[in-house]
Amino acid sequence: MHEDIGLKLSRLPRLWRAILDQRLSPLGLTQTRWMTLVHLWRLGDGQPQCDLARSIGIEAPSLVRTLDQLSEQGLVERRACEEDRRTKRIFLTHKALPLIEKIDAIAEQTRIEMLEGLTPEQVDQFCECLRVMERNGLEISEKVPESA
Repeated sequence: MHEDIGLKLSRLPRLWRAILDQRLSPLGLTQTRWMTLVHLWRLGDGQPQCDLARSIGIEAPSLVRTLDQLSEQGLVERRACEEDRRTKRIFLTHKALPLIEKIDAIAEQTRIEMLEGLTPEQVDQFCECLRVMERNGLEISEKVPESA
């Protein structure tokens, strides 16, 4: 009945990100960079580098290059953690804030366009369905397989 739901669910985020990439490229931002900035903005300043990587869904070493690039652009700063000097905390600079506001405005416009034709009730119902599916998926992934 709904055999292709997994395919549709996997295509939609790629399409959404591709549209955002296209719209954000004039700002000099790649997907990796804008996603890093947005995640840090939502999580709040001073996130440990490993927590930021986990939030984005990548390995910490993969984040290093992106943070180097964002640092070179003057958009983030790395500071040693006072409790553990081996840990680096990431902070947005004042230069990043106007850029993040532009990212947010572009993302909001894209969201409005992508949800066009849906009522607020349908969007709420869709969000609830996604929440339930995510919860189910997390429960499935946490189950320990029985020994054979």
